[in-house]
Amino acid sequence: MSEARERAREALAERVREVERAILARTPEHALDPSLERIADLVDLLGAPQRAFPVVHVTGTNGKTSTARMVDALLRSFGLRTGRFTSPHLHRMQERITVEGEPVDDERFVRAYEDVEPYLDLVDARHGERLSFFEVLVAMAYAAFADAPVDVAVVEVGMGGRWDATNVADGQVAVVTPVAVDHTAFLGSTPEEIAGEKAGIVKEGAVAVVAQQEVAVAEVLLRRAVEVGATVAREGLEFGVVDRQVAVGGQQLVLRGLGGTYEDLFLPLHGAHQAHNAAVALAAVEAFLGGGSGTLDVDAVRAGFAQADSPGRLEVARRSPTVLLDAAHNPAGAAATAAALQEAFDFRRLVGVVSVMADKDVLGVLAALEPVLAEVVVTEAATERALGVDELAAAAVEVFGEDRVEVVPRLDDALDAAVALAEEEDGGVGAGVLVTGSVRTVAEARTLLGRAR
Repeated sequence: MSEARERAREALAERVREVERAILARTPEHALDPSLERIADLVDLLGAPQRAFPVVHVTGTNGKTSTARMVDALLRSFGLRTGRFTSPHLHRMQERITVEGEPVDDERFVRAYEDVEPYLDLVDARHGERLSFFEVLVAMAYAAFADAPVDVAVVEVGMGGRWDATNVADGQVAVVTPVAVDHTAFLGSTPEEIAGEKAGIVKEGAVAVVAQQEVAVAEVLLRRAVEVGATVAREGLEFGVVDRQVAVGGQQLVLRGLGGTYEDLFLPLHGAHQAHNAAVALAAVEAFLGGGSGTLDVDAVRAGFAQADSPGRLEVARRSPTVLLDAAHNPAGAAATAAALQEAFDFRRLVGVVSVMADKDVLGVLAALEPVLAEVVVTEAATERALGVDELAAAAVEVFGEDRVEVVPRLDDALDAAVALAEEEDGGVGAGVLVTGSVRTVAEARTLLGRAR
């Protein structure tokens, strides 16, 4: 590499660090002030980039990211140039903003920030409350997608829907994955209340693709669709999973879509929940492409699903013993993970490494995992949001009993301790380790295990 090119590379790397520091200095996404006023003002000043492309908008409690990634993969298999916005990221902010399935590079990331930067102080001053970390990233994503340009953007909400910053865009297709109780401080304490917030992404004339829901949740979503004149496609009625078989590295599916039945689909992801996510994703793509009058090209559908991935969702990070990473962080997600483990893996002994954020239903998460874990090593991810290890240990003892709980404050040491526990019996034959409890826990473990790019 020439000296001039090396200097340019170093200058770009330093500029990326400057941009990251500027964004991180803003209000974090877990301490938000619910409002669309600031982000609406910002995108108006930018010339409404979110209107430059059609949007598939994805909300729900669990499965949002996996479903968004599948929708993206399917759309690309039909030759469309896609943008995708998901959150949170595992390692770098750039992961949240992808074009054609790949995170934006440093140059495009900096350019997106420089597109919005001139307007940030102006909007901050107008509203008294500064734009948040998340609002700035949303604006950057919409600016990057308009600049690319993309044929369609797949946009995952950060939290809720009605006042989520992504909701300045109007989704042509609005997807609602399963709704459960989470983020109660902002969304409400019951599934119905939470559904009311999430229903806010369903706009006039849209197609609402709705995963299987509790009856009360479905009623809330259908009521919103009627109010705005949206068409509804419901899992279990208009589309769904016809058959699924466990396969090496994933599962083999037969899905009924809006326009017909699709057979012999391989999905390289584990668990019944991912099969249902796949059905939702397929229906969303059919709705976007105008499906309903007939099946889409089945070879393109097969190709799309075959390339689907979802890092940190029952991801095999290591072998001998097998170390799995899963970002389940609420009871419903943990229950889905436990079921998938029992179905797709044949562990004789599985040890958990768990760190949970302080604002989560810790007892609910631990109770869902208890049937599949021989022992649990409780630890503390490197974030101020993590529940203290002593408090987590007390909860774990309540669920698992004292003899099945080990306390190891540092995650790297906790991984080593879990591997040693897993290998205690039968020389480690059939042993495994599950790292779970939060996205941050999984991200830190991925780095320690060399999975971060």
